[in-house]
Amino acid sequence: MSQTTPTPRYRGVFPVVPTIFDERGALDIEGQKRCLDFMIEAGSEGLAILANFSEQFLLADEERERLTPLMIEHVAGRVPVIVTTTHTSPRVCAERSRRAQEAGAAMVMVMPPYHGATIRFPEAAIHAFYQTVSDAIDIPIMIQDAPVAGTPLSAPFLARMAREIEHVAYFKIEVPFAANKLREIIALGGEAIEGPWDGEEAITLMADLEAGATGSMTGGGYPDGIRQVTDAWFAGRRDEAAAAYQRWLPLINYENRQCGLLAAKALMKEGGIITCDAPRAPLAPLHPATRAGLIELSRRCDAMALRWGK
Repeated sequence: MSQTTPTPRYRGVFPVVPTIFDERGALDIEGQKRCLDFMIEAGSEGLAILANFSEQFLLADEERERLTPLMIEHVAGRVPVIVTTTHTSPRVCAERSRRAQEAGAAMVMVMPPYHGATIRFPEAAIHAFYQTVSDAIDIPIMIQDAPVAGTPLSAPFLARMAREIEHVAYFKIEVPFAANKLREIIALGGEAIEGPWDGEEAITLMADLEAGATGSMTGGGYPDGIRQVTDAWFAGRRDEAAAAYQRWLPLINYENRQCGLLAAKALMKEGGIITCDAPRAPLAPLHPATRAGLIELSRRCDAMALRWGK
């Protein structure tokens, strides 16, 4: 089978934008805009909004509808924006995706339909779900293959959807053995696989690049660091990319294993970019000792977030 992939419309580092709240848990619009400005100046080649690392599961529908056009308008074409439109209902997901496209989204990212711990759907229903979303829009769909959905998506099934559903072209793979899955998807899907991407805070970035990944969707705290890896890699400087990855890997690991979605906002508050790094309840804030460890590792790397707002 062909292992060629087309020239992707989008590639590189597309971090997830955290949603910024104030101390009361309300949206902090000015903080959100500063967050976007920092992430672009720090080297993001694109941005992903309303994702799981954006605490999208704690947002009201009205907040989503406010934030989508607001953030895309503030970005103002400086970089492309991916909007997460995940929902269990294909009708709701398709409508969210249509509105995202109308607001200026470059792409939508969608997990397979699921609900709770036990409600899952067979492949035929998942295929029909993505077909419904594709029929509603004219921009690419990124399938988010994430453990949180609890839905097995085999490489042959993902490749088949890429071949059969017009706008399914990108895949964020963040399950165990991601590199092997990326290789299999690329081999099976050929030219239908426009964007095989890395995820999960870049914890498997080098292996995934080796496997053929053309993009990475990381946390939003240090796109400047991830760019040091990917720029060198895509320029063919493999040793330089590996050395950069080794420098940033302790911080990447700490975010992935100790902080999760709270890391980016903690770094942004420490650097004066935002005034509040609190998550929305019922999520608990970072333990002070965990936060201190994050800041220490970030200082060793000279992360731009720690000095951008000062």
